Amino acid sequence: FYLEDLGRLTDPMRYDIVSDKYIPISWDEAFKLIAKHLQALDDPNQAAFYTSGRTSNEAAFLYQLFVRSFGTNNFPDCSNMCHETTSVGLKQSIGLGKGTVILDDFDQADAIFSFGHNPGTNHPRMLATLREVSKRGGNIVAINPIKERGLERFQDPQAPLEMMTNSNTPISRYYFQPKIGGDYALLLGVLKHLSEWDKKALARGKSSVFDRSFIEKNTVGFEQMIAEVDRTEWEQIHNYTGLSPENLESIAQMFLDAKTAIFCWGMGITQHRHGTANIHMLANLMLARGHIGRPGSGLCPVRGHSNVQGDRTMGINENPSEQLLDSLDRVFGIQSPRKHGYGVVDTIKAMYEGQVKVFIGLGGNFAVATPDTPYTQEALRKCNLTVHIATKLNRSHLVCGADALILPCLGRTEVDQQLHGPQAISVEDSMSNVHLSAGRNPPISENILSEPDIVARMAEAVLPTSQVKWRWYIESYDHIRDSIADVFDEFHDFNQRVYQAGGFHLEHPANQHVWNTPSGKAQFLITPLAEVYEDTEHQYAAAYTQQKVYTLMTTRSHDQYNTTLYGLDDRYRGVFGQRRVLFMNQLDIDSAGFEADQWVDIESVFSDGVKRIVHSFRIVPYNIPVGSLAAYYPETNPLVALGSHDKQAKIPASKSVPVILHAGKAPEHFNLAVEVEPELANQRVSNL
Repeated sequence: FYLEDLGRLTDPMRYDIVSDKYIPISWDEAFKLIAKHLQALDDPNQAAFYTSGRTSNEAAFLYQLFVRSFGTNNFPDCSNMCHETTSVGLKQSIGLGKGTVILDDFDQADAIFSFGHNPGTNHPRMLATLREVSKRGGNIVAINPIKERGLERFQDPQAPLEMMTNSNTPISRYYFQPKIGGDYALLLGVLKHLSEWDKKALARGKSSVFDRSFIEKNTVGFEQMIAEVDRTEWEQIHNYTGLSPENLESIAQMFLDAKTAIFCWGMGITQHRHGTANIHMLANLMLARGHIGRPGSGLCPVRGHSNVQGDRTMGINENPSEQLLDSLDRVFGIQSPRKHGYGVVDTIKAMYEGQVKVFIGLGGNFAVATPDTPYTQEALRKCNLTVHIATKLNRSHLVCGADALILPCLGRTEVDQQLHGPQAISVEDSMSNVHLSAGRNPPISENILSEPDIVARMAEAVLPTSQVKWRWYIESYDHIRDSIADVFDEFHDFNQRVYQAGGFHLEHPANQHVWNTPSGKAQFLITPLAEVYEDTEHQYAAAYTQQKVYTLMTTRSHDQYNTTLYGLDDRYRGVFGQRRVLFMNQLDIDSAGFEADQWVDIESVFSDGVKRIVHSFRIVPYNIPVGSLAAYYPETNPLVALGSHDKQAKIPASKSVPVILHAGKAPEHFNLAVEVEPELANQRVSNL
């Protein structure tokens, strides 16, 4: 927060180990230093190239072209920490790791089910859309362990009457609070209700509950999935959801009653050891009812950064397809590396073990956003060179390799003047819409470069014999977009289409019932309930200690975007003045012998035997299920073990951290008060 408040970076900087300070350096010297370190490596795979979701399509495309020309697929990126399970799970289920809905679908949906995210804090633009759905009478069903004000009611700043009268629009008509991590059991329970109702309907000669025609024509694996659902006992399902049988049946009934339905989700679904399994189950339900390729229906992962999805489309992927690599080789005459590279988790481990010696970050706050903070930061310090391309200082810039650079880049709001005039960059949003963005403000300094320009100059310095015309691309970003169109068929006529008002939409093949899976059809995929909830880490935590083991989820405050803090308040949760708070059910507070406002230390419990503990968190009574806790990141990221992640996508399980609590004490020099609004205090969990 302090570093963010210092303002913009205006000049390239190099870390000086003698004075322990950053000192100015020229751009040419900076690129020479990068070239020196990269060219000295024994193997291109000894470097890793991180990408933040703020990176434009144009910068991301040049970046992946540079890195693959250099010889590696080491592309850790922010997707590895947020929606990688979405990308992996949806690709396996329906053939492409993106959502299937567009904004118009919200206007036609009978019901919208919101799983594991809080639009009021994390996706505020989405609230206006949900507000309109609510006003026309559509059902919005919130499924979230924490009671979030932004999912209950919303005051639209673009609605003058609401602002003048301090009124608001109710958002969710129904609100259910499963235990943290209970979504998989909940979704399986909905399927079990549908299966039982289907058998009764068929026995009475009525129509099937499932869309049998859609299933037969478009899918495989339905009967095997239903067999697994039928084998699962209701007692298990109710135990793992934490919901009453009546509540679970209500959710299933609302899903059955909806002729058109949308599933929205965020990281409350993805950041678990079973995150990919969660995605499979979301897809299973929608496929079973034929809700894909139907107006007003579909799957809607809600991503955070403005271009986290676009970067992946542009080839920022540690596990690229052969088709992408073949296209790059054809267009540019290079030999792309075929060996799969490192994502975030593997990159951190490789840096720590000395296998990766150069780290270059195109945006982001890698040292803080990642799990296992002390381990991650020590890994970065072991590098020969760390490079961060950024607009402002953040904590990662103070975690230096032997050599370290900070390279300042233009912000989105600033004019990007190149040889052929002011340039615009493009992004792809969560609905697969591609549109242009151009800044209007003068640059903060004459000595900063755009992200594409920095990437091009870096590539030119590192690859002096490359046949790629790096600087030519920067003269006009239209050149970059033409090459993107040459590589990706779906970006045909890129420049012609993107300059149209509103840009253009990338059609999801599944909406045309084209399934790019090995079977050529959508695939029902299911994991037995016991396998999901009784893996080694769950078993270890339960057996490790005589103390009560809670499940902690990390979360954002209201005045926060990813790791960027804009203030120390959380207005939606009624907490003001500080961030070291622990949201806890009053029943848990009482049974543990704690009191509201008491200070505690939080220790995570993992089978690797490493002691991970964070100190001085103040208990805040809150409406959260018994046994579940919540606290802000990045303060609690040190508790997340690097090895605790989804098996397939390797997303750190930041939403399901097994922890125990110890009595603690106030931090030194603590003088900030915590205020909790009366209506939010001392709430206990109750069934709807």
